[in-house]
Amino acid sequence: MIAAESSPSATFQRLPDDQRIVITGLGLTAPNGNDWTAFRQALLEGRSGVQAYKIRYFGDTLAGICDFEAKRYQPRKELRRGTRAGSIGIYVANEAVGHSGLDWQNVDKARVGIYIGVTEHGNVETENEIHEIKGYDYNTDFWSHHHNPRTVANNPAGEIALNLGITGPHYTIGAACAAGNAGLIQGAQQLRLNECDVALAGGISESIHTFGIFAGFNSQNALAQHPEPARASRPFDLKRNGIVVAEGGCAYILERLSDAKRRGAEIIGELAGYAMNTDATDFVLPNPERQAECVQLALKRAGLQPEQIDIVSTHATGTNSGDSQECLALRTVFGNCTTVRFNNTKSYIGHAMGAAGALELAGNLAAFRDRVVHPTINVDQLDPACQLNGLVLNQPQEVPQVNYILNNSFGMLGINSVVIIHRYL
Repeated sequence: MIAAESSPSATFQRLPDDQRIVITGLGLTAPNGNDWTAFRQALLEGRSGVQAYKIRYFGDTLAGICDFEAKRYQPRKELRRGTRAGSIGIYVANEAVGHSGLDWQNVDKARVGIYIGVTEHGNVETENEIHEIKGYDYNTDFWSHHHNPRTVANNPAGEIALNLGITGPHYTIGAACAAGNAGLIQGAQQLRLNECDVALAGGISESIHTFGIFAGFNSQNALAQHPEPARASRPFDLKRNGIVVAEGGCAYILERLSDAKRRGAEIIGELAGYAMNTDATDFVLPNPERQAECVQLALKRAGLQPEQIDIVSTHATGTNSGDSQECLALRTVFGNCTTVRFNNTKSYIGHAMGAAGALELAGNLAAFRDRVVHPTINVDQLDPACQLNGLVLNQPQEVPQVNYILNNSFGMLGINSVVIIHRYL
């Protein structure tokens, strides 16, 4: 295997510094941790954040629930007026800014862009309003005047802009469960186009607060059940029985390498490559051929060979077809590789939908420093259809080096996304 950092074929390393995109800050909230350090520690210790949950109309179920300090960055009035998605976004955005070391008071806010991936937005607020007017015989005179700004598609990004005083572009990227990666990709592209100097990019999810998502997955026989909540999310396990819905968020500060160097920023990682494509075959069933093509395109753009990847963060959600089809795609690309390691983060937190890709990447980025691959937990008996050489199960695994992390994130209606991050040297 060629040492990745010295490979002459790494396309991104040949770009000028003002076209190389680096991560300089990270903020998150997950069901098992409210900052990067706590989240990483939970992954290494095998601590799940899934718990019993009860939601209106649907009843008892399981969910990944966040417990962050919302009032750290928002007054009570702002919390009442806004949305859960906006509150998550504000929390992780402020955490990312603080972590980046940016002199925020002197940053030109007109040159900051916000690019936040979401699965859906507005369902929670609409369900809540309908529930409220039910008590008034459905008299819409009692419909909240906050409803429209709460439910517009750009709301989460817009709430972040209001909170942080950002006057540059803000919008959300609707990319189903590929949205976290899509936010990162969009942020990088806008930096390269010189549309902004700082990109606040990532993904968020408020999904557990709408009964419709639970009812929808349940009607598909795709909602996980288990007497022990912490063991319910079990990708790759032979007895897996579906998705655990989760909320959460993760925001990154992205900058051009030239700017990061100029201010002496600590660099977490560098964007090496990315790709997005579409199955165009089914509403929900994945297409392993298209997924493999997406991975291969990201590798090609980065100028990398499959064997140069150290960790593949899988998308696997815990559904029978989804997990096995992704593994088929991964065997197509990495079947002859002996040093690639594969893991999964949803086994700890459930499926955080629009936040999934961004959170799952964050869970692996610390491996650049500690050279430990966190495992997939809850695998008692591996499904033969999910066999991968290098699949890390139940216990963390130390490796000699981690130079490249490849992050898979796929979504309904056949949207696929892949991001590759390099350990900046």
